[in-house]
Amino acid sequence: MNITARVTKDAQVRTLSDNRQVVNFSVAINDSYKNRQGDKVEQTTFFECAYWISPKVATILTRGTVVELTGRVSARAWTGNDGEPRAGLNFNASNIKLHGGGKKSEGAQVVKTGQTSEQGENKKVTAKEPEDDMPF
Repeated sequence: MNITARVTKDAQVRTLSDNRQVVNFSVAINDSYKNRQGDKVEQTTFFECAYWISPKVATILTRGTVVELTGRVSARAWTGNDGEPRAGLNFNASNIKLHGGGKKSEGAQVVKTGQTSEQGENKKVTAKEPEDDMPF
């Protein structure tokens, strides 16, 4: 699944007990539509995201950055401290494409799987190709 959203807070890297690292960040998608009465309704959907491939991406996932994510969506449910039922959406990202807008972004960048970096990991940050090149 692909989603395009805005990062709501700076990404954080967590190290698990087995020394694996995960980048956690949250994003929001804003949507609007007109209801049957003709009133404009604005709706925001939040996703808690995880990225397991490289912790280096955390430096560019800053609040306000627009990202296009490819990965899997899952729902979660739990009971809050107040005893009320809660629900949320998770997004396990396998591909991240930056569209800019954050504190540290300098133009659009792409994070692709299958590439190799200096440490032999499966991610690489490269400059986005210009979109004005037509294939015909």
